[in-house]
Amino acid sequence: MFRTLCMRPDVAAIAPAAMRVDLVDTVDGFRALESHWDELLAASRSDCFFLTWEWLYAWWRHMRGDRALQLLVVREGDELVGVAPLARARTTLPWLSRLEFLGTGYAGSDYVDVIVRRDRELQVVEALSRAIAAQNVALHLDHLPSESVSSALLGNVEAEGWTSIRTPGGICPFVRLEGRSWDSYLASVGPAHRANLRRRIRGLDREFQVRFERVSSEPARAAALETLMSLHNRRWDKRGGSTAFPTPACRAFHDEATRRALDRGWLRLYVLTLDGTPAAATYCFAYNDRFYFYQGAFDERFAPHSVGMVAMGLTIRAATEEGAREFDMLYGVETYKWLWARDARALDRIDLFPAHIGGRLHHRTIEAERTVRTLARRIFPRKTCNSNVLPAGVVC
Repeated sequence: MFRTLCMRPDVAAIAPAAMRVDLVDTVDGFRALESHWDELLAASRSDCFFLTWEWLYAWWRHMRGDRALQLLVVREGDELVGVAPLARARTTLPWLSRLEFLGTGYAGSDYVDVIVRRDRELQVVEALSRAIAAQNVALHLDHLPSESVSSALLGNVEAEGWTSIRTPGGICPFVRLEGRSWDSYLASVGPAHRANLRRRIRGLDREFQVRFERVSSEPARAAALETLMSLHNRRWDKRGGSTAFPTPACRAFHDEATRRALDRGWLRLYVLTLDGTPAAATYCFAYNDRFYFYQGAFDERFAPHSVGMVAMGLTIRAATEEGAREFDMLYGVETYKWLWARDARALDRIDLFPAHIGGRLHHRTIEAERTVRTLARRIFPRKTCNSNVLPAGVVC
């Protein structure tokens, strides 16, 4: 039996008991969670930059499109103990909708998950499972860590007659830095790459006045972000375009997200200048002893000097100097990543479908779409995938 737990118009109760689940569906309700969200995140095993309130709130303000906010917020008394950061989105079938994570699409969020206090996981997952079952629409959960809290939802809702599809969701190459200095890390990469990097750095020092600086002020942040986006789009526009910064809304999202990250001390945005001219930039976040490499860009006029490679090397050096335990290169198997990384994490994708006829139809539609995509990949293999440089056991 469901009851109203809150008099605020933006919150409606959808699960009973002392541990209650509230549905937050307005931006004011989302904003009200700011003071406790990141505290909960730090107390969860889902703790990741792309689940911070700052990142997801900025995404919602600028990138939500026609989605409807559907935050499932779990409280035990007055304590926030869980959040499922979801939105309701349309599907390819116009009469069906689904729930999916905030931060999807062009934002490129990885390791997204439900956020649950470690000492309340069993109870919170059970409460969320009941709330999700009550919504009675499909879930599409992408870019999950391989051992996600969300995966525990599977058994609970399947017991209610729901069906599921679980598939690989890609990989994230990363560099282990814990206990390493820059020199000891560099000794671990391929000898040809190591020699090339050192040669390029020496060459730049001979020919230019070289500066590699991290932005630390608001004016510098705004200027550096504009430089990075301009360099990136200028290069990729010649190649048919990029999904990194394709629209004004996407660029506004990154402007707000980086501003908030700078305020919290998380932003790591670097610019490599040669004789005062920006030649390359790297866009990262430092969170919980991990560097997340989000995007890089370089001026093609300086391509003969390999400024993109130099900027990446100097960024990893900055991470070692900060004592980071990892440098995560995030989703994708681009060849250049394996020049630096030797390890990778798998991502998962989980789709859950309710037991009613619409859920069964949705399930079959998703299976058919994936069959078509698999066939297309076999006929038109991706040129970016070079299996000769992937770690053992990793496939495209």
